[in-house]
Order: sequence, then C-alpha cells, then structure tokens
Amino acid sequence: MTHMSSVAVVVSERLARYGFGDGHPFGPDRLAAFVREFDARGLDKRVRVLEPRTASDDELRSFHTPAYLEFVRERSQSGCGFLDAGDTPAFRGVYEAAAGVVGATLSAMEAIMQGESRRAFVPIAGLHHAARDRAAGFCVFNDCGVAIELLKRAGLKRVGYVDIDAHHGDGVFYAFEEDAAVVFADLHEDGRYLYPGSGALQERGRGAAEGTKLNVPLPPGADDEVFARVWPHVIAHLEKFAPEFIILQCGADSLEGDPITHLRFSPRVHGRAAKDLGALADRLGHGRVLALGGGGYNRDNLAQAWTAVVENLL
Repeated sequence: MTHMSSVAVVVSERLARYGFGDGHPFGPDRLAAFVREFDARGLDKRVRVLEPRTASDDELRSFHTPAYLEFVRERSQSGCGFLDAGDTPAFRGVYEAAAGVVGATLSAMEAIMQGESRRAFVPIAGLHHAARDRAAGFCVFNDCGVAIELLKRAGLKRVGYVDIDAHHGDGVFYAFEEDAAVVFADLHEDGRYLYPGSGALQERGRGAAEGTKLNVPLPPGADDEVFARVWPHVIAHLEKFAPEFIILQCGADSLEGDPITHLRFSPRVHGRAAKDLGALADRLGHGRVLALGGGGYNRDNLAQAWTAVVENLL
C-alpha cells in the first residue's frame, strides 16, 4: 500500500473542459497555468493526485432545482445563447463540463471524509455565484453548495465555508442564509464597487441562522495589511461555531493585478488562509479542509496563490 499523503489534489484534463472561449476571463487555460507551477515546485511528488468523477444528476439535485438542470441540459445540447443575463455563455457540453467540476469537488470531499487524505485542493472549482435555480457570474453549477448539502446528508451538524475570492459568494450565502448548520465567513471587495453587489456587514444570516454568517466587505485597494487586521475575526467566528468540515474558496482574483477586481493581496494571504484553517481544523479535532480554486483571471496570480495554498495545506 502506498503511504497516505496528507493532501489530495485534483489534476485532470477533465477540469480544463470548464471554461469559456473567445477571450472570456474564465478561459480553459486556467488549469494549465496552475499545473505548470504545481509541477515546477515539485508538488506533484508530494501530494496524492486525484482523478475526479462526474457528479450524478441526483447529486446536482441536492442543491439545484430540476427545472434549472433541464434548462442547462437544453442549452448544453444547442450550445447557443447564455445561461444568465450575459456573463456565462452556453457551449456544447457545458452541462457535462460543469457536472465534472462538481464531481471533482465531491471526489476531493470523499477522500477527506473517508480518511484517505486530511486536506484537498481542486483548482477549477468553487463556483460560488450559481444559485439553486440559475447560473451567474461564470458559474453554472455551485459545487460548494452541492458539497455542503451532501456533507449535511452524511450527518454533519455544522459545515464551515470561508471565501477569500474578491467577489462575494452570494450563491452560497443566500442558499443557506436561514440555515444555522452552515457557518459562513466571506472577505470580499465591497459590493458598491464590484459584482455581485451583495455581502454587506449587516448580512449575518436570518432566523435561527442569525449570527452564523460573517460578511467583511473590503475597500478597493485593500492589501495584506488590511487582510491581517480582519482575518482573526474570521478564525474567531469559525472557532465559536466549531464546524466539522471546512471549505475554503480561495479565489485568486483578490490578488494585486487581477484584470477585473481591485484588491491588492499577495499570494501570502492565500497561503496564510490555508495554513490557519488547517491549524483550526486540527484544533477542532478533525483536520478536514477542502480548498477550491474559485476565481482569478491573471494566470500568474492564480498559479502563485493556489500553489501557496497547496504548500500550506501540506
């Protein structure tokens, strides 16, 4: 038997199928940009490389409505038009490509839940804008949402979701706004300046879930120093609710030089987030951290940020 690597990473050509052509920021070359840096740092030798499966329709239905799945299937066959108001183009096979992203996240989640790995990372994943009944912001199926639903089904009482992508994780937030089982913390560029416009400090969950959600909008230009000031609040928030599994959406579009956002983090922020959440998961006694690549449209930035995440998970 080969030794158990503490970290599993999904590296598969199947992930490159999720991307939009014709100069779209979310192009299919994002995976290759990560893999080049991943291999150059020798990380391929230090982790367990995972080949993902495709999510079943039943798994997709745990989060998405049947009518929405049907709509995506139709557009996927024709390859025409958009899946939303104009950010997310349809292409032939988009249904299978998006189900492949969800399957990659679930493969990594299962490796952790079955004790094969303590942590895992999926580069093309963390599609946090998709709602239960619609696509949004380059996101067709919400793999974060599906993972959370299936973890709850598996009997977990509390699931932690932390998001450091420049954009607010609105698809996750609103889907679970009234669900006290989902402990949510999101640092993002202030919605007054950036899509999707949500995630105000006052949005803390509703009903029984009030207080389980933490939104921290940051001013454009916020850098590592600003991150260092607010990050301890995120750790304290999670510590208070002691989730049994932690998902980190580590979008690299919060790094300086991203073409569509205005935050100015360095890759050290992403490394620190991974390290601190790993340490927290260990303190909570389970060690489970699943990191999902999320956004990031400067190819060098995403390569630097995501390899920093993997190194710190190790």
